[in-house]
Amino acid sequence: MIKGRCHCGRVAFESAGKLIRYANCHCDDCRKVSGAVFSSALVMASDGFRITEGEDQLSAYESSPGKFRCFCKHCSAPIVTRFNARPEIVILRAGVLDQDDGHQPQIHIWVSAKVPWVKICDDLPQFPEMPK
Repeated sequence: MIKGRCHCGRVAFESAGKLIRYANCHCDDCRKVSGAVFSSALVMASDGFRITEGEDQLSAYESSPGKFRCFCKHCSAPIVTRFNARPEIVILRAGVLDQDDGHQPQIHIWVSAKVPWVKICDDLPQFPEMPK
C-alpha cells in the first residue's frame, strides 16, 4: 500500500493499485508543475487509488485536453493526475509519498526536453519521448 499526503497535510491518499511504470520525466510540463528540473512519478492502476482525507481540499487543473492535475488548494502540492482517455491509470508524484515504498524509477522519459545542464548518471533506459 502506497500512502501520501500534501505538504500542509490537508489531503491524504492511498493506492493499492498495480504499479505500471515508475519514471523520471524531463518534459516541460512536469518541470513547470513540480518546480524541479525533472519529476519522479508512479503510473499506477486507478482501481486501488483513493483520497482518504481532504477530498474537498483538492483542486483540478486541465493542463491539456482531458488531462487533469489535482493538487491541494492550500499548499499546491500535486496529488494525482488523471486522464479522461485513460481512466484505468493515475499518476502519483513520488515527492508526496509518505514513505519509501521500495520501488525505484525504471526509466527516464522525455529526455529530448531535458534541461541541458542535467547529467543523467544512472544506467536506466532513456527515451526521447514517452515510450509506447
